[in-house]
Amino acid sequence: MEHLKMHSADGTAANIDRLAELFPSVVTETRDAEGNVTRGIDFDLLRQELSDHVVEGPQERYQLDWPGKREALFAANAPIAKTLRPQREESVDFDTTKNIFIEGDNLDALKLLQESYLGKVKLIYIDPPYNTGHDFVYNDSFAKTSKDYLERSGQRDEDGVGLTSNPESNGRFHSDWLSMMYPRLKLARNLLTEDGVIIAAIDDGEHANLRAAMDQIFGSDNFLANAVWQGSGKNDARFTAGGVDYMLIYARSRRALIANDVRFKSPKAGYEDVLEAGRNAWDLSDGDQAKATNLFREWWKTKPDVEAGLRAYSEIDSNGNIFTRDNLASPNPRKNLMYDVLHPTTLKPVPMHRNGWRLTKDAMDQRIKDGHILFGEDETTTPRFKRLLRDMSHQAIRPVISQERAPASDSLSRLMGARVFDYPKDIDVLKTWINATTSGDKHAIILDFFAGSGSTSHAVMTLNAEDGGHRRWIAVQLPEELESDSAAMRAGHQTISSLCRERIRRSGNELRETMNHAAPHPDLGFRAFRIDTTNMNETTLTPSAYDQDNVMEFVSSVKSGRTAEDLLFQVMLDWGLELSLPIERTTIAGREVFIVDGGALVACFEGNATEELAREIAALQPLRAVFRDSAFTSDALRINVEQIFTEHSSVTDVKVI
Repeated sequence: MEHLKMHSADGTAANIDRLAELFPSVVTETRDAEGNVTRGIDFDLLRQELSDHVVEGPQERYQLDWPGKREALFAANAPIAKTLRPQREESVDFDTTKNIFIEGDNLDALKLLQESYLGKVKLIYIDPPYNTGHDFVYNDSFAKTSKDYLERSGQRDEDGVGLTSNPESNGRFHSDWLSMMYPRLKLARNLLTEDGVIIAAIDDGEHANLRAAMDQIFGSDNFLANAVWQGSGKNDARFTAGGVDYMLIYARSRRALIANDVRFKSPKAGYEDVLEAGRNAWDLSDGDQAKATNLFREWWKTKPDVEAGLRAYSEIDSNGNIFTRDNLASPNPRKNLMYDVLHPTTLKPVPMHRNGWRLTKDAMDQRIKDGHILFGEDETTTPRFKRLLRDMSHQAIRPVISQERAPASDSLSRLMGARVFDYPKDIDVLKTWINATTSGDKHAIILDFFAGSGSTSHAVMTLNAEDGGHRRWIAVQLPEELESDSAAMRAGHQTISSLCRERIRRSGNELRETMNHAAPHPDLGFRAFRIDTTNMNETTLTPSAYDQDNVMEFVSSVKSGRTAEDLLFQVMLDWGLELSLPIERTTIAGREVFIVDGGALVACFEGNATEELAREIAALQPLRAVFRDSAFTSDALRINVEQIFTEHSSVTDVKVI
């Protein structure tokens, strides 16, 4: 039951409502005198609507614009003083896995990943919050100045980023959502490989705006597809049954995909069923081609649920192969495709198609030699191409998906023991698209920075288990609190991020149990991280910022409570090293030392560095070495250590924190 407004009517709002009914195109979003974003009228467009001639106004150009766009762009570019802290207790196979789970705001996560994963991610799949007015969007609190932003981003205080509802009545319904998405998409683009692809799921509410934003960020020339996912509809709907979501698909570089002859393929539904039916017909026929074909066609009358294109394969040859007869006509006339083809018995030319043959002469001769050209009894019949079913297991992926969402919800409920998440994505559908976009690279990195219940991670691990791939995943999820009376909360999950981690753990365990123990297992673990403020103390404070109560906190450059492993991963991020690299913890000259990836980095964060320590590390010839600045008790020691590396390992880049 709604509350009474208990104040007089807003005449301006009522007038805007009337104009919106007459001229919906003139309603826009603007700022009021206090700087708040609210609904307004584009008076230039209104004048044009009321005029019988072209009204002069601002220069027109094609663009997507909204209040807050400049602040969103600033947010994408501004630095943050944050880091990723490892969470071993939340991880699975921390020391061996190459998968990454990050808890925190994905805007921060994307910034932290910029150096380490620049141009390395093959596929980004995201299912961002739909803008329904009831869901939550990330409240980035975009600041107008660098000072404001530094305070918000953790470089001056430790305030976290919260969530806010986005009711349609707030006057910036679409603007807030676009301001949330724009910087994240802009940063995500940097992470894609040259032949990388991004898939963004969305519903009708922001479909047009998301496509316009992605056109700006990725370039309209890099648009690949607008896939449609038809789920269950509502029979009592007033207009259409609905139940439709979309997947907007863009390339980092369409030209790179074409140059590499990348083709998105998917298995034909029912392919194995057709093969089995053909084998059964051949076995029952005792090698009789005609009888096998008749038996096979009888099976087709049972109307099996298979891909429509498979129904053309209705014959069996003398070797038991299922085939269809395809035409050999070229779609376009080309001189090199016009030549005589001789009938193998009469040796006379057969009728040529109007535009010539589909194959070049050399290719045609090879197909005839292989027995893949079917001739008639004499030269009066145009030959056909014999296309074998065994060569056609895959097809160009279809942009329309018909898949009920209930099975995905039921499957997740069985895994988790309760209905803990509404509308999870179907991992079979995700597997299809992950396989299609990464089929040429089974070591690809897949990123999902709206991880939700963890469907993408689950799909990647399942696909690897099925095809022996070594794809890696990175999942990012905000620790959004769950409803206090939800099944997930009753099951012991406080946040969506904790639920997501648990789903990934359980799906990994389930895969382990179902796999052949003799076969090599895919990577079913993950390194868990949490976004936090930087490990380093603020060193640029003015004297007035110190007092007797806090002065001792700043004796060390490292914040109290931060571990050596915390420091290590911040150094890895700063140096652009992948978070999944193998790490060896050892002792050198009595000090704890981390060796990353066999020598890509050697780090020692112990106090009291010695020349002996420097010599032994230099003997490893690492590419990078790092020490704590406070570990050097004198300038002389610092100079001597630098000289040791110059003499014994000149390739090493030595730094301190």
